[in-house]
Amino acid sequence: MGLEGHDPLKNGFLTTRLDALLAWARKNSLWPMPMGISCCAIEMMAVVDPRFDLSRFGSEVMRFSPRQCDVMIVAGTVTYKMARVVKKIYDQMPDPKWVISMGACASSGGMFRSYAVVQGIDQFLPVDVYVAGCPPRPENLMNALLMLQKKIAEGETGPRKPVHIDEKVG
Repeated sequence: MGLEGHDPLKNGFLTTRLDALLAWARKNSLWPMPMGISCCAIEMMAVVDPRFDLSRFGSEVMRFSPRQCDVMIVAGTVTYKMARVVKKIYDQMPDPKWVISMGACASSGGMFRSYAVVQGIDQFLPVDVYVAGCPPRPENLMNALLMLQKKIAEGETGPRKPVHIDEKVG
């Protein structure tokens, strides 16, 4: 007897692996911790407005409590004085957690080559996705979240492999 016409939902059963179910739930409910430190924060705020509508990807719930977040978006220039605060907030987030470096300043120090500016947050945080631009467009941040969802769905294990998002989306 073949499986033609067999509908697994008709009988009320659907089978899956627990790790696949957890990966699906994690990727579709990322709660960002917004670290809007300078001008890139305006573009980060724009991503939740009706034009870009981040809620369709399950990430519209931006909490300002690190214990309720699982992805930190660092947007803007990070000074060494602020780096301690960013690291402390990151440490308070529950595992598993991910980091998006948004903008040239967060990724590489940008145009600020001074003793006070960190030349890339990857010096003190494990970054998963880099978003290029000064400032990056909201579409780039949405693309970064989709790339992060893809990494989570694939169940990446072992050391993190950062992904770079170039300025042009598409």
